Amino acid sequence: MNSITQLGNKTEYPNEYNPKILESFDNKHPDVDYWVKFNCPEFTALCPITGQPDFATIYISYMPDKKLVESKSLKLYLFSFRNHGSFHEDCVNIIMKDLIKLMNPKYIEVWGKFMPRGGLSIDPYCNYGQKGTIYEEMAWHRTQNHDLNPEKIDNR
Repeated sequence: MNSITQLGNKTEYPNEYNPKILESFDNKHPDVDYWVKFNCPEFTALCPITGQPDFATIYISYMPDKKLVESKSLKLYLFSFRNHGSFHEDCVNIIMKDLIKLMNPKYIEVWGKFMPRGGLSIDPYCNYGQKGTIYEEMAWHRTQNHDLNPEKIDNR
């Protein structure tokens, strides 16, 4: 997806999970390693068993290669989970895999900080580095150490 269709047009919110909403554009600096970070403090999905809403802050951090995700399409995509039934761990992995498919970043990580329900919060973390590169090694290192300095849900 090379054309941007969401930006500047009337916003139509999806009623169901839809990865086709995601759009990308060319990275003007593919020769530079840099971070792009998104924080979505109003993420909502449904428990696939009870149908009750689960609320979270979703943190997405990535190092782009040739493509970047367009932010309005990302907002609409994340909103599309609102009526989608998935466990917390599934949500973060789906998000990561959809973004990998869209833009094949050098490195990406997705961390969900879900609000407690029944006195228990679940904070799944997943990441990916391009196979056979230093980013694959980076992914393993960050997996081993991702919670040494945990972010706080109220840090914004």
